[in-house]
Amino acid sequence: MKHLRNALLGLLFLGPMVSLQAQSQEDPILFSVDNDQVPVSEFVYIYTKTNGLKADFGRPSLSEYLDLYKKFKMKVRRAREMKLDTIPSLKNELAGYRKQLASNYLIDKEVTNQLIQEAYERIQEDVRVSHILVKLEADASPEDTVIARKKIVEAKKALAAGKSFLEVARMYSEDESTATKGGDLGFFTALFPSGFYALETAAYETPKGEVSDIIRTKLGYHLVRVTDRRPARGEIEVAHILVRKIKGDNSADARTKIDSIYHALKNGADFDELARELSEDKLSAAKGGNIGFFGINRYESSFEDAAFGLFADGDYTKPFETSSGYHIVKRISKRGIDSEDLAKRRLEPLVKRNERFELAKTSMIQKIKSEIGVEEQNDVLIKYTQMQNDSFYTFLWRPSSGKLGSKTILKLGKHKDVSVAEFEDFLLKNAGKRVNQKRTNDLVSGIRVLFDEFVKDECIKFEESQLEDKYPDFKALMREYEEGILLFEATKRIVWDRAGQDTIGLEAFFANEVKDKYQWGERARVTYYSLKSSDTELLEDVRKFADGQPSDKVLKKFNKGDEPILSARELIYEHGKNPAVDEMVWAPGTLSYNEEDKRSKGWNFMKIEEILPPTPKTLDEARGYVIADYQDKLEKDWIHELKERYQVKVNQQVFESLIK
Repeated sequence: MKHLRNALLGLLFLGPMVSLQAQSQEDPILFSVDNDQVPVSEFVYIYTKTNGLKADFGRPSLSEYLDLYKKFKMKVRRAREMKLDTIPSLKNELAGYRKQLASNYLIDKEVTNQLIQEAYERIQEDVRVSHILVKLEADASPEDTVIARKKIVEAKKALAAGKSFLEVARMYSEDESTATKGGDLGFFTALFPSGFYALETAAYETPKGEVSDIIRTKLGYHLVRVTDRRPARGEIEVAHILVRKIKGDNSADARTKIDSIYHALKNGADFDELARELSEDKLSAAKGGNIGFFGINRYESSFEDAAFGLFADGDYTKPFETSSGYHIVKRISKRGIDSEDLAKRRLEPLVKRNERFELAKTSMIQKIKSEIGVEEQNDVLIKYTQMQNDSFYTFLWRPSSGKLGSKTILKLGKHKDVSVAEFEDFLLKNAGKRVNQKRTNDLVSGIRVLFDEFVKDECIKFEESQLEDKYPDFKALMREYEEGILLFEATKRIVWDRAGQDTIGLEAFFANEVKDKYQWGERARVTYYSLKSSDTELLEDVRKFADGQPSDKVLKKFNKGDEPILSARELIYEHGKNPAVDEMVWAPGTLSYNEEDKRSKGWNFMKIEEILPPTPKTLDEARGYVIADYQDKLEKDWIHELKERYQVKVNQQVFESLIK
């Protein structure tokens, strides 16, 4: 039964999250069960979530669901009157569901969903950028950092003084590959590689023609100028024919060859065949020149521009030149940006693996700290650190703060004072993190790192405790869980358990209400013979004797030795339930065809002994079906009792306003 409950409640996790407005003057009461009021927002939320695409807000659909929801709410009220919400096991179960849900909800709501939306908006556009780079190692010394910072500030001042970006890039940029070109990086599209989220943000948020503020990536300091924007090109699938230019040879020969190939194409030659025979790109030639799908920045710009410049599948370019030689490119297919739903599903794992996720999570924690007023008691942390020794970095370490354990080490504003003992509990539970600190930090630094993690953990736990107040969607989902658990338990006690345990009630229900409902159809009483021998002559002897004799005499005749070779089982089959029996002539004495038993290397056959006429089933024979019917009756009786017990009032005017 618990597995059933878990399965039913688990479906709540799969339902789409529907926006739920906070209750206000614009959220009138749709109906009430005695004093329990149901606002229209709650009904719309659950109606939309349950019905999905079928939620058409038509009168029949709304009326049907309103009737169901009224019954649901009456059952929940009855469950509360039965004090089921006070049962420790159910309270613990609800707490478990909340913990499971809250652990992901806050991060998804505040971090993941926002990053996915940001990324989706960015991939709609390709951005061309130039940059000025002053290199700086990620772990650079303070002295080197000051020098690099000074140089990038000088570059920014030069731009402010009116010098062109091209000129300043040549003067200051340490990116050797782009400095002479004015820092031009070409077109890019999100997502930038991990470590370059700041560069991506500058590229997408800086207006065209303007220069960003100074940003820091894993390469160093940058100034970014946006020079162009265009709708994202997406990806294209092409084939090409390549004639290489070889150093020392006359490039005119390569040009003559590619022109002759182009002339052949114009006269109707097959592109794939020409690619296989003449293309000097051996990797793609065997595939008719096909190089698959690619997006921007995969190949040099002349090749990319030529490919994306083709307007229709099957079109091909004129010969053009790249650093590899001369090409003719044919478009095979093109795919643009995925649909929003598909794109977001694809982006989710990417943003979670990217540095942006941790940056956004850190930003969220800083926001929480600011909102609640976090105060770290550093004097207490210092005293605690002084009490520790080398055993702190071992798995044998145990809390030993003594009287200091009750001291406050962290204040979450006016909401909570966190003690040293709670910090020690965190250290004990995160033994792996604690021990690993020895690799990179001394005792003082290691405890500081762990304390910072503890502060983050406490901030997130506090924010999770406020989810119902901050997010109506979460509050609605938790209400669903709580009411679902209560409904399940009440139904179990009043309907399911009673139907299975109330023997007298079940017998009376069967005798008075459904006795004639369950009938056996025509049945055949069959003897199923199994012969453990491949001897076909012996098989025929058995069949002939079985044709006119009962099974006990057949077994006695053929089982002479210590190892019986023949067995017989009596079975009863209802007509239409067994194909092998159904194809026999339904008459006493009928024998079936022989069936070879490959496992025992013997034979099986059946004999119809008797045809049983249709008869009513006994309670034991129909017990499963009768219990299900009894449950239905108990359910109806319960609903009738609830309607007598509670007064349900519907605001018809509010209901009418929902109909579309």
